[in-house]
Amino acid sequence: MSSVVDLVEYRPSDDEPFMNPRQREYFRAKLNTWKDEILRESRETLANLQEESQNHPDMADRASSESDRSLELRTRDRQRKLISKIDAALKRLDDGTYGYCEETGDPIGLARLDARPTATLSLEAQEMHERREKVYRDE
Repeated sequence: MSSVVDLVEYRPSDDEPFMNPRQREYFRAKLNTWKDEILRESRETLANLQEESQNHPDMADRASSESDRSLELRTRDRQRKLISKIDAALKRLDDGTYGYCEETGDPIGLARLDARPTATLSLEAQEMHERREKVYRDE
């Protein structure tokens, strides 16, 4: 295993074999760090919600507080769904399918994976998928 310092300084390159052990380790660390960050933020949200369970005598303050709480909970729900995508990506790393398009089997591309580590489709397959969605939505 490489050290954490090596992983921070390392950037996957097209000059090396696709999904070599170092790239897999890089993406595993990136996904785990992202997941840990989301879980930390969720714990902070829970602590804040427990602290702020006070009654506001002013209706405007109460409405503002409820609105903020609702927005925070929607954000956490989206992040909960993101955690399941991160877990699925980690599972694909374990079974050797990470980095390859689910539709075509072609490599997704390092730049796309670095920007969106949970990607399951290549850029071309994603664009085709979105075009099909738009056609069906417009009908």
